[in-house]
Amino acid sequence: MYSSISTNKRNTVLIFSLFIAIIGGIGLAFAWGYRDFSIFWTTLIIAAIYAFVEYTMSSKIAIKMSGATEVTRSQAPELYAAVETVSITAGILMPKVYVIQDPAPNAFAAGTKPENSLVCATTGLLEIMDKAELEAVMAHEISHIKNYDIRVSMAAFALTAAIGFMADIAMRMIFWNDSRDSKNPITLLIGLTVAVIAPILATITQLAISRQREYLADASAVMLTRHPDGMISALAKLQQYSRPMQRQNSSMASMYINNPLKKGFMNKLFSTHPPLEDRIKRLQENSAKL
Repeated sequence: MYSSISTNKRNTVLIFSLFIAIIGGIGLAFAWGYRDFSIFWTTLIIAAIYAFVEYTMSSKIAIKMSGATEVTRSQAPELYAAVETVSITAGILMPKVYVIQDPAPNAFAAGTKPENSLVCATTGLLEIMDKAELEAVMAHEISHIKNYDIRVSMAAFALTAAIGFMADIAMRMIFWNDSRDSKNPITLLIGLTVAVIAPILATITQLAISRQREYLADASAVMLTRHPDGMISALAKLQQYSRPMQRQNSSMASMYINNPLKKGFMNKLFSTHPPLEDRIKRLQENSAKL
């Protein structure tokens, strides 16, 4: 567990280093295309500020983007009790509890450390899970918090948002700029390459850090609840009742317990989550050891 926490803290630094490298490369490409190296420094400074703001305010942004609402014990007694019970077992402060009005069963955790963390569940999840399954799902999310997976998720979220922001600027510079330099074939090629490649790089970054973390959080949840059947049953229900969420955003996809995006070849290819059947199989094979 401590090894996982240390790894996640290192991964946060690596993600932001990758961010600087990608944004620096974008800035250099445009500086070379426009023959003005002030573009490089301007791009780097703006992107760094944007990413810092995204990271420090990531929880609030995630709440806003998801449409989540904070709830009290009286408003969601079963969810609140599950979060409270698992938090005590995990030995962390109880996260704030949020609910999304959405029939798609799903949940996520956010924050940069356990002290400012939150967990969120959809109404669809609350409708289909029994007590043991709900505790298992909350244990999964609280494992993300305890293992500092949330810090990595927030860093990846900030990276993805910032790269998307820069890609949007690149497209605007190409198609809404009347200067001759913007119509230069080389400049056009650079801009189009940035617009296409940058989001793919951001997604690959999410893929690299997300899939293994889901397996670990499943296993950690079982260790917290001491009830492997609860986690297995919860994942089976997520598989059975899986549907796209009403409010979708690819930047947040890796934060959820199950892929919230529409099913399709490209979304499956670039999914930040391992298949639910694989997660269930791993738990079944290792339940005796957990």
